[in-house]
Amino acid sequence: MLTSPPIGDFVRPFRKKGSAAIAFLRGANMNRAPVRRPLDPVLGRIGALEVRLATTPREIRAAQRLRYKVFYEEGRALPHTASALARRDFDEYDAICDHLLVLDHSAPSNLGEPARKLRGVPARTKHPAVVGTYRLLRQEVAERHFGFYTQAEYDIAPILAAHPTKRFLELGRSCVLKPYRNKRTVELLWHGIWSYVLHHKVDVMLGCASLEGTDPQALALPLSFLHHHAAADSDWRARAVADRYVPMDRLPESAVDSKAALHALPPLIKGYLRLGARFGDGAVVDRQFGTTDVLVVLPVSAISPRYVAHFGADAGRHAA
Repeated sequence: MLTSPPIGDFVRPFRKKGSAAIAFLRGANMNRAPVRRPLDPVLGRIGALEVRLATTPREIRAAQRLRYKVFYEEGRALPHTASALARRDFDEYDAICDHLLVLDHSAPSNLGEPARKLRGVPARTKHPAVVGTYRLLRQEVAERHFGFYTQAEYDIAPILAAHPTKRFLELGRSCVLKPYRNKRTVELLWHGIWSYVLHHKVDVMLGCASLEGTDPQALALPLSFLHHHAAADSDWRARAVADRYVPMDRLPESAVDSKAALHALPPLIKGYLRLGARFGDGAVVDRQFGTTDVLVVLPVSAISPRYVAHFGADAGRHAA
């Protein structure tokens, strides 16, 4: 998820083997209109940084290790036993998703080679470090498997039914290594997403974004701001599932200081707002991750023209 617009505002921070994910992604027979040409996994570069799609199980594992470091070691998330032992954040969706990576070719590898060196085994190849990632799930893939990850928190079925001709893409598990939380890294992530959206003819992006903390009342100002000033229109508004629904209108509109509320929002959510995103009905407390989640809905047609112009209608700005 621009003389350059403030792209830095975007920053914030299994069961199947990765090889199965790669095999599926290479061999899937999609129901929708066929893509004319395969998408080159290398999507763009800025200096030593490269944005690309993961093409090997090793790259997926590196993304999982990065997620573990950001979510569990830096953040408040509580890992399940398998994740804690492996020191990787993983679930069954990793096997069916595409994994967008930002790699630093000037940094030491985090793809597993250091462990070989510690055992006295020479490294086989030189790999760049994975410093940023997003997980991407297309609708046609979700429908063949477990549905969207988002459906555990929001009833998005009415949105899908209201727009049967639209192609949906779920964005999730976004994170960036702390030293790389800057304009270049996040710009490359969004360049990669934009390239992916254009190639797969995606019409709508959606997914959950998080505010830190599990006390909704402590988040009353930003939640109320999103409710009063950034709610999705009725045909794009999904409601949090009944047993997890947390009201967002915790303050009356007259009591919401918009400037203070924007300051209280995480940079990622502010970035989505600037793109043109709107938000669902109700929040969800995710105690495992120590967050309060909101649903982001972003039709491609609603993206601010300045962002389209910045990355290029053909995603050519940072093309490899």
